[in-house]
Amino acid sequence: MRLRRLRRAELPVPSAALARFLIGKTLVRIVPGGRMLGRIVETEAYLPHDAACHAFRGITRRNRVLFMERGHAYVYFIYGNHFMLNVCGEKAGVGGGVLLRALEPLQGLDLMRKRRGRVPARDLARGPGRLAQALNVDMRLEGVDLCAAGPLWLGTPLEPVGRIGRSVRIGISKDAHRRLRFYERDNAYVSGSRALCK
Repeated sequence: MRLRRLRRAELPVPSAALARFLIGKTLVRIVPGGRMLGRIVETEAYLPHDAACHAFRGITRRNRVLFMERGHAYVYFIYGNHFMLNVCGEKAGVGGGVLLRALEPLQGLDLMRKRRGRVPARDLARGPGRLAQALNVDMRLEGVDLCAAGPLWLGTPLEPVGRIGRSVRIGISKDAHRRLRFYERDNAYVSGSRALCK
């Protein structure tokens, strides 16, 4: 299958639909040393009026990018040592998005290991903090248009998508009952417990 950038018109609204749609799509990261590619195999949606969403209390200086039109990168720093990469998932002016939780690395594994160390391929980008570290994602990429040429973009699938599972989100306490986590079933690169990946 041939890789091309996704067009914004292809990205569904709202964020829950986008989270499911992104499973199997390609994330491309261009760095001075080359190109890294990965299949998106796990996502979580964060919706307007969702207490777990950063947009829940309205626009602030910290979350303003989350209110951009769908297809832009929203990056934040958490726990004092991890960046998280999200895709804005709503119409401009509405806050909501999709957390990219795990990738199946396809290309540029040596570049990923420069940041992640000599870990098995399975652990290079399994979990949102690892994903951002492997791809050298930090605040410099916040607001980047993921549907345009640049250092980080979303691409079409490079292979058929397997069955998609759905569960509650991981590691949150507010609105924790919502089944807004999507993942490719039977994929070794998905994070989370076995109970969440049935």
